[in-house]
Amino acid sequence: MLAELIIAAEETPNPLLPAWYDIVYSLIPFILVLLLFWRVVLPRMQKTLDERAALIEGGIEKAESAQAEAKAALEQYNALLAEGRAEAAKIREQARAEGNAILAELKEAAQVEAARVTATAQQQIEAERQAALVSLRAEVGSLALDLASGVIGESLADDKRATALVDRFLADLENDAATSKKAAK
Repeated sequence: MLAELIIAAEETPNPLLPAWYDIVYSLIPFILVLLLFWRVVLPRMQKTLDERAALIEGGIEKAESAQAEAKAALEQYNALLAEGRAEAAKIREQARAEGNAILAELKEAAQVEAARVTATAQQQIEAERQAALVSLRAEVGSLALDLASGVIGESLADDKRATALVDRFLADLENDAATSKKAAK
């Protein structure tokens, strides 16, 4: 029985290995599909990949060009900005100088005006002082004559000699006051 089993086993084909005609019939369509793929599909796919690569390289070149232009524009902008800042600083310095000049002119004008006002005030004070002296002289003279008339008992208002005496007395008083001021200095 063992011998019959071995003989039976040798006569049955291996289920894992296909028959020779199956291999040939499968190999022909495989080679045809492989040739079709090699001749038609692969060149078209290669062409598409080449186009994409060229497109990407063109995009990279455009991006590099745009980046270079942006860098140039940035440098130009920075140069213009620096120039603008320098011009603004120059304008500020000019404005400051003009402001100082105007301030100096205004101070000078104010000093001139103050000197004019002071001179006018001094003249007015001197005029008022002279008017007060004249008025005071007349009053003091009149009071002195009235007092002397009261002491003497006679009227001295008409007497020219009494008027001259009062004027001389006031002049002596002024001279004494001026001499004492000079001595105090």
